[in-house]
Amino acid sequence: MRDAEEFDALYAACSRRIVGHLYLVTGNLSEAEDAVAEAFARAWQRWKTVREADSPEAWVRRVATRIAVSSWRKTLNRMRAHQRAAVDQGVPPLNEDHVALLQALQRLSVNERVAVVLHHLNDLSVADVAAEMQRPVGTVKSYLARGRRAMAGMLAEERREEASHG
Repeated sequence: MRDAEEFDALYAACSRRIVGHLYLVTGNLSEAEDAVAEAFARAWQRWKTVREADSPEAWVRRVATRIAVSSWRKTLNRMRAHQRAAVDQGVPPLNEDHVALLQALQRLSVNERVAVVLHHLNDLSVADVAAEMQRPVGTVKSYLARGRRAMAGMLAEERREEASHG
């Protein structure tokens, strides 16, 4: 029973946070939820190993990210086709800043996006991001620098466009 209680406690403590992380990485809430559900299912199957990890939450987040990225890569062309064919449903945006941030994140490479979300939105240290991404610290610093630079340019461009239209 101890295993189930520990697993349930992990799920209760971090599942929403991991869904939020994956939502920022993928830009799609249902994909994020699916990836997290699958990651927790895999965690349960390997619970004896996962519970001994330095951070079971990081293990689940890393697996969920891999699942989401794999799914995202497989469906990228289909998603682009749907976006081109999508008809405006007239649904107002939730928040202009939120939409701009998500659009900017989506334009980064997957590695840059994951690093930016982990570091800036999940408040992980660069060392923790490197451990979770299984990359050297210098590589993560490079992802972060490139990602921040690209996002700053995209968000500044968005502001200039808004100012010229407003």
